[in-house]
Amino acid sequence: MPFGLKKAPTAFMDLMKRVFQPYLGLFVVVSIIDILVYSKTEDEHDEHLKVVLQTFKCEFWLSEVMFLGHVVSAEGIRVDP
Repeated sequence: MPFGLKKAPTAFMDLMKRVFQPYLGLFVVVSIIDILVYSKTEDEHDEHLKVVLQTFKCEFWLSEVMFLGHVVSAEGIRVDP
């Protein structure tokens, strides 16, 4: 942060509001420590969670991941070629 960590919470909130702007007030509330996802039904909630997690570029149930220059899988850990 150019002016130290004093402005970090403000910068974070600004970023989160810009990232989630299309969904604010529809099914997302953003605070400094939480992101609240709300829905009327469980099926709708599944879809809303999917949108939020995809916005964060989350992926689940992968058989192999790249992490800090390594490839992690069920076969073990190896250096990323």
